[in-house]
Amino acid sequence: MDLLLYILTGASVGFLVGLTGVGGGSLMTPLLILFGFPPHIAIGTDLMYAAVTKAGGVVAHARNHTINWRLVGLMGIGSIPASVFTTWILSTYFTEPETYSHLLTTSLGIMLILTSAVLLFKNKLVLSTQKSGEQGFVNRYRSQVTVLMGVILGVFVTLSSVGAGAIGTAVLMVLYPALLASRVVGTDLAHAVPLTFIAGLGHMQLGNVDYALLGSLLLGSLPAIHFGSKLSKHMPANVLRPVLASMLLLIGVKYAFF
Repeated sequence: MDLLLYILTGASVGFLVGLTGVGGGSLMTPLLILFGFPPHIAIGTDLMYAAVTKAGGVVAHARNHTINWRLVGLMGIGSIPASVFTTWILSTYFTEPETYSHLLTTSLGIMLILTSAVLLFKNKLVLSTQKSGEQGFVNRYRSQVTVLMGVILGVFVTLSSVGAGAIGTAVLMVLYPALLASRVVGTDLAHAVPLTFIAGLGHMQLGNVDYALLGSLLLGSLPAIHFGSKLSKHMPANVLRPVLASMLLLIGVKYAFF
């Protein structure tokens, strides 16, 4: 029965991801914790889940030439070492997963709040960046800021499994307002896959991945993502997305402050 539940969970999250575009991590990790999995298992397993489910999108974007590989490299220069370093900190300075559980849940709460804000105010963010044009500081240090944002993402994605999608997209929109929407999505995906994979490997080394759970989630979600994407043209995603964002905000506040 548990196996069937996890397959259905993967299918439900995959369907919502395909339908609304809301990242799987922001939905899957809180759900796994709700099911009673410890935060370190939920986060570690979800990171590997995210790496696999996002990989197909990268292939499609690469074929359509909608990936800016230079920006992927800049973000990766910051995020990958930061992820490895974060894993090293967890393995070196904490004896048991329970001792860093509060750090994980607080990070999860913060990233869920930020993700919900991005989802709720995405259109305003796009308009403001388009109106602002070339800003002096950002224009002068754009590459360095991109690497710095990669470092921040590397740390918090490793600690929470959330943010590689929605927040990574927001970073690209703000720093590179002239970048086409399709290239923003493709570039963010191409950065998210290696980041979540490296972070997932780190959690695997810490013993934080449940392989049976991972397989069940993938079994349900992979076909459901495709089905949800097909239906997205006929469903009110503009209504569903704010509802999901509001739910993530409430969950984020719970984990960040309580």
